[in-house]
Amino acid sequence: MTDTTRNKWFSFAPNLLTTFNLLSGVIGLYFAFKHQLNIAFTLMVIGALFDFSDGFVARLLKVSGELGKQLDSLADMVTFGVLPGVIVFSIQYQMIIGEAGNFNNLSFLQWVLLLSPLLIPALSALRLAKFNIDTRQSQSFIGLPTPANALFFASLAYTILYTNNPVSTFAANPIVIAVLTLLFSYLLVAEIPLFSLKFKSLKFKENIVRFSFLFFSALVIALLKIPGIAIVILLYIATSLVENMIVRQKMR
Repeated sequence: MTDTTRNKWFSFAPNLLTTFNLLSGVIGLYFAFKHQLNIAFTLMVIGALFDFSDGFVARLLKVSGELGKQLDSLADMVTFGVLPGVIVFSIQYQMIIGEAGNFNNLSFLQWVLLLSPLLIPALSALRLAKFNIDTRQSQSFIGLPTPANALFFASLAYTILYTNNPVSTFAANPIVIAVLTLLFSYLLVAEIPLFSLKFKSLKFKENIVRFSFLFFSALVIALLKIPGIAIVILLYIATSLVENMIVRQKMR
């Protein structure tokens, strides 16, 4: 921490919230290994709320430091890297082992599909490490943020297990899950600019993309509940890609 931060008695507050994020992920891992994915999902959402609030509180109190930055990445690695990997592995395990009967009967392809969720924590770690040393990501992101990736897969897992609709039927396939895992793992480290939800001001004209995204996201989640979160993440990616195209056209 800087000297200014160290002299403020309340400078511990953001790091305390980050620690709660970490603990949410750790407890979530317990339930994910027990295949209680609804509880694991809830704890991930709680962790995401702590992850958002620690940065907000740090900016509000004007406290910052290297310790908080590193602690935040470590907490994110657990809650949004390891935990979603275990959740997706649990889904793959239930579908693949349920079909094969036991590990001894697995084919090479089934082993590949079963282990594909390992890409999530591996690429999440690389994403977080790149973020910590990339000075371009102070106001926007390069690559998909780990919380967005984690919430997409947690919402998808919830949709598969606890809903009955065409989306859950289509997604309840080990090959589909593996393809999505590969695609989103690539997006974690891809050189693709994505907007952030950091507001410099509350002026609508300066934040039209952010306000529009938040409005439609709230509408989708209100209508579709938890399965809508995956759609919101897809909307976030699509909105960023459209914004990138508009910016490139203006620069020509």
